[in-house]
Amino acid sequence: MSVVSEGAGGLTAGLMVDGAEAADPVISPDGRWVAWVTSAAGVRGQGVSELWLAPVGGGGVPVRLAGGARVRLPRWSVDSAWLFYLADGTLCRLRVTAGGPAGDAGTVLRWGGEISGLAPLAGGWLVAVVAGDELTEDDERRQGEGDDAVAWSERVARQHWLWHRLRLLDLASGELTVAAGLAGRHVVGVAQRPDGGPLAVVSWDCPEYEPGAFTSRLHIVGLDGGAAMDLGRLGLEARCPAWWQGTDGWHVAWLAFGPSGCGAVVLDVAVAADGTAAGKPRELTAGMTACPDELVQVAGGPPLALFAEGLDTALFRLDPADLSFRRVTGWAGRAGELSVSDEARAIAVLASTAYAPCDVSAGPPGSLIQVSDTRPGLRGIAWGTQERLSWRAPDGLELDGVLVLPPGRDRADGPFPLVTVIHGGPYGRWADELMASWWSWGQWLAAAGYAVFHPNPRGSQGHGRAFAEMVVRAVGQDEWTDIVAGIDELVADGVADPARLGIAGWSHGGFMAAWAVTQTDRFRAALMGAGIADWAMQVGVGEQGRAEADLGGSFGWEGPGPHRHDQLSPISYTAKVTTPVLILHGQDDTNVPVGQAMYFHRALIQFGTEHELVIYPRENHSFAERAHKIDVLERTRSWFTRWLGGPADG
Repeated sequence: MSVVSEGAGGLTAGLMVDGAEAADPVISPDGRWVAWVTSAAGVRGQGVSELWLAPVGGGGVPVRLAGGARVRLPRWSVDSAWLFYLADGTLCRLRVTAGGPAGDAGTVLRWGGEISGLAPLAGGWLVAVVAGDELTEDDERRQGEGDDAVAWSERVARQHWLWHRLRLLDLASGELTVAAGLAGRHVVGVAQRPDGGPLAVVSWDCPEYEPGAFTSRLHIVGLDGGAAMDLGRLGLEARCPAWWQGTDGWHVAWLAFGPSGCGAVVLDVAVAADGTAAGKPRELTAGMTACPDELVQVAGGPPLALFAEGLDTALFRLDPADLSFRRVTGWAGRAGELSVSDEARAIAVLASTAYAPCDVSAGPPGSLIQVSDTRPGLRGIAWGTQERLSWRAPDGLELDGVLVLPPGRDRADGPFPLVTVIHGGPYGRWADELMASWWSWGQWLAAAGYAVFHPNPRGSQGHGRAFAEMVVRAVGQDEWTDIVAGIDELVADGVADPARLGIAGWSHGGFMAAWAVTQTDRFRAALMGAGIADWAMQVGVGEQGRAEADLGGSFGWEGPGPHRHDQLSPISYTAKVTTPVLILHGQDDTNVPVGQAMYFHRALIQFGTEHELVIYPRENHSFAERAHKIDVLERTRSWFTRWLGGPADG
């Protein structure tokens, strides 16, 4: 394979994937400090992670607190005096004073199972720990001998370590006990009532996404060991439980999806004094044209939420008076992983703008200051010019997206060879953020002389639930003509060369790229990354099962057909494909199993269509290994250079 690893402005594949990525910022309840973790890709997934601490509001240099293979889940005690975190399965606790870290971290728990959640509780003597069981000697013997057959009906007993249970850690005695009342439930979220009261717990019937995410339930769990109260079903993939107090008493709000996984909503239920539901759940985001993405509990006030708002992000606060969300402030580009101090005096987020990578910012909601600097190697890069786009679909629907032009070039220098890159989801989006990662190729391709179009067709996040649900049982239909309308406008404006068009995407974007080449021959090259070729196969073996059936239109077991999913699957139209296709897929992908790539590959062989198939060992849906990420970048640019030519070839 011939590759080009450096482009204009010194941007290399190594710079794209090296350097740290920040995650999980947590602000102390008193608003003085923010902690976060960073991680860097390694060989065979053995990356390096670190824990950092910085004062909120600037004026201090971040301090590295810990490092290792798996440093994660930083969490503050309610009084801001202690920072808890996990380091390779060990739960540590570090004292933090007004002057910063005080002494060395101490070990409070060593656990041989997987820990997925921590919540230090009010009073300072208990920590809620969500964790799987430790392996027993018999488990280890069975694994060593390969005696690991599991009858599905017996998976609770034989795979007990996969079931994450709510446990309470007594910091004084070191005793870890399973919370009462949740037997047979897999716990995915915990929040304590801010007054030190009971816990709101979200659980699934089983650890597997399908059917687990469809069986979310809400429980109220006291700390006295009494029976847990079951408040009922919550919706698909319920998460982010958040207590708040109204004039009628305590409530719990949460985020959930509709059955298709398209269009998040915030739901709420009043909780009576005895822990039972006082009425039915209500939707708090009905009719909004922005999309809730995160919901965070606030001690001393109503919850805050991050909303995707077109190409940008906004902070909203729940108004208890009329049970609606009010906009507080907003940021250009993408922001996520919201953390909030007491009374929301200060917040922390991860944020990225058009020319700045994702980093931690913290401070009062309207005046955040960047506190981390994870990608200094990207300073000085001559980035491609990024431009916000808007256009209308054939039916008049207003759409948005982002265009990246080669560094130092503008529209007057066109037409350019154009690559359209489609996001995943379909309930995802392109924000006005830096397009520079192993799966986001905007700046990487722009550095080689291409214009890169990032459309947000119907089904995308950021324009409300009704907009998102337009693709239910209709993937590849109007969302495809939305994208075509954007391409046509760029051609008409002299930005895109109609004779040198390419298309690409990962996940749902990979499906759309495959769909595109079955619908038209106008593209000279395509890239299908971890994409779906057949919706029936995805229902049967993908993680999200029934949600995929809502998108593809049918299950396959309704009868002999024809089925709706046959009409919406690229595999049904492979005989029409004349565009060269590069297929990239992780061998261990559980979201979109690698059989989707193999199926499309075999069909293209049958019809003699030019293509390449590349399978990446050990990789899941999102890649972890440095060499594989670099290979994706280099193959991507080489593929489009091969078929579209360079900027001087027009």
